[in-house]
Amino acid sequence: MSIKNPTIFLLLFTISLFSQEISKSNEITKIVTKTTYLDSIKKTFVKDQMAECVDSLWMKELTNLDLYTDLSDDIKNINIDEKVDYELPTELLKARLKAMDAKSPFNIEYNPGLENLIKSFLKNRKKSFERLMAISEYYFPLFEEALAKQNVPLEIKYLAVVESALNPKAVSRMGATGLWQFMYQTGKQYNLKIDSYVDDRSDPLKSSAAATQYMTNMYGIFGDWDLVLASYNSGPGNVAKAIRRSGGQQNYWNIRKHLPKETQGYVPAFLATMYIYEYHTAHGIVPNRAAIKHFATDTIMIKKQISFKQISDLLDIPVAQLQLLNPSYKLNVIPFYEDQNHFLRLPQDKIAAFTSNENKIYAYLEHEGNLRERPYQISNAVVLNDTINTTNERVTFSKTKYYTVRRGDNLSAIANKYDVTIQDLKRWNNLSSSSVSRGRSLKIIANESVVKTPKQEPKAIKNALESTVENAVTTTVKASTIDSVFTPSSALYVVQKGDNLSNIAKKYNVTMQELKDWNKLSNGNIQLGATLQIVKNAENTRVELTQKPILEDIKYVVQKGDNLGNIAKKFGALVVDLKQWNNLSDNNIAIGNSLIVAKNQPVIIAKTTENTFNKNNKLAATSKANSSNYYVKKGDSLFSIAKKYPGVTISDLKKWNDIRGEDIKPGMKLKING
Repeated sequence: MSIKNPTIFLLLFTISLFSQEISKSNEITKIVTKTTYLDSIKKTFVKDQMAECVDSLWMKELTNLDLYTDLSDDIKNINIDEKVDYELPTELLKARLKAMDAKSPFNIEYNPGLENLIKSFLKNRKKSFERLMAISEYYFPLFEEALAKQNVPLEIKYLAVVESALNPKAVSRMGATGLWQFMYQTGKQYNLKIDSYVDDRSDPLKSSAAATQYMTNMYGIFGDWDLVLASYNSGPGNVAKAIRRSGGQQNYWNIRKHLPKETQGYVPAFLATMYIYEYHTAHGIVPNRAAIKHFATDTIMIKKQISFKQISDLLDIPVAQLQLLNPSYKLNVIPFYEDQNHFLRLPQDKIAAFTSNENKIYAYLEHEGNLRERPYQISNAVVLNDTINTTNERVTFSKTKYYTVRRGDNLSAIANKYDVTIQDLKRWNNLSSSSVSRGRSLKIIANESVVKTPKQEPKAIKNALESTVENAVTTTVKASTIDSVFTPSSALYVVQKGDNLSNIAKKYNVTMQELKDWNKLSNGNIQLGATLQIVKNAENTRVELTQKPILEDIKYVVQKGDNLGNIAKKFGALVVDLKQWNNLSDNNIAIGNSLIVAKNQPVIIAKTTENTFNKNNKLAATSKANSSNYYVKKGDSLFSIAKKYPGVTISDLKKWNDIRGEDIKPGMKLKING
């Protein structure tokens, strides 16, 4: 086909190119959602390709306190002289104990008490030992390394099973802490650091080294490993007394009856544990095993104070896992001291991510530190900058949920599911132990993050505010002897946290309807930060003008059904701030308590003239004349009754009718002074 007119062809070609350019530009001008500083930092992270796999079963078992509680109670309360019905021939047990004795420096000899304890464990604690053997795959290599350095028998590793059920967070009733259950003074004696941030008794490596040194010292005194175990539990003084009372005998089984009751079952429990680990296959005990048999971790030295929450946000690792790997940090914060080094333990893939992005991580920490409120720092009531920051802000708030316990659940699994700690679950639900019954409803307070976009004020309002503040500063400087001046423009009020039309109207002695008319409001809803005209004519009002805004705290009285989470949400605050402002150690609050819900909020104080007072007197008289009574009906509440009368609040109803609680009954006569 021939083209007779090349101009038409050129025109068609140009239109085609132009349409393609428009299409491309449309694609380019898509709205890009602004991200937080944290998200922008994480986007620049160098990604490591190593597989990020941590077995969930392992994580649950390593943080479970049930085993510690059950095993401790068994050792304290079991009567080893009571016969146990379990199929294990005595002669077979004697032969196995003799074989163990040949390979161990401990005196492992058969006696009826030891037989009863072994049978009791096999009969009642088989499942517990299956779980313990899985946990020991992580801890035993650490123990064996520490024991071998001091030439201490490797069988001592089983002592940690008896002491703490291999839980680094275990704390006894007497305050003994960690895998090896060190008391405070003993820990200090063996150079374990204990301060507000750090407790080395919970550190697997440091506490194992201290326990090994203690064993070495005790063996130098007694020269017998059975007596070393007894002294570890009751102290060398009690062992020395038992030796004297027995006439100088030095075999544990000969002095056993002269030892404290708890220690009498301590060494048998150690030997019974050793037997079960040695012959678990013969008794059908199949250890629970994780997909990763060796928990590959590494440490990195910290150069600036960092919290577990910050690490979790940056590296996408659960806080519960950080608590497990770093149990010595009491407040979930790794401190930075100039004269001491502190280390963070992480899975190897996370170590790679941390080291590859170390400078960015510390830059983020510095940014977070700059956002923290400083002493004597006052935020301005009005922003006069031409540029208004509209960057999205990530806000974290607490939300209360309820979980019904199902079959097979335990506190560890539930804590893991909601990324909280077992201790938190116990505190929120008043649990004294780690056991929880099926069907029980558990309270869970979880943190949730949302992206909050600040609203830009209209330019006209911004200019009016600038003008008001500028006039105020000028007047104060020029006329320092004048208390107040008349403003040529109508007085303005910036809505604060917790405000509503009713309390603003009361504060400035006007009616809600007047506020609606002056500000062209169709209903009673107002937004935080909005500017309201509070006086119609300037002649009726004097407004205090000072160089600095007057700041005051905003308070809220706790109502029935309130909790810190919904109060924080209602006033746009954080639960952490509410606890700090009100000196709360936990999330418990009582009805009627007065809580600070906003700090240092600017207010405008207005002094009314005689005309306004006369107007208020008329309003008061009218209100008195219009007072009426209301008879409570079935289904009524103070809230629903207050809604029926514009400008009336629940507090008003309580004050007018001398009501202290929330309860009202059908037929009750209520006075309405509206």
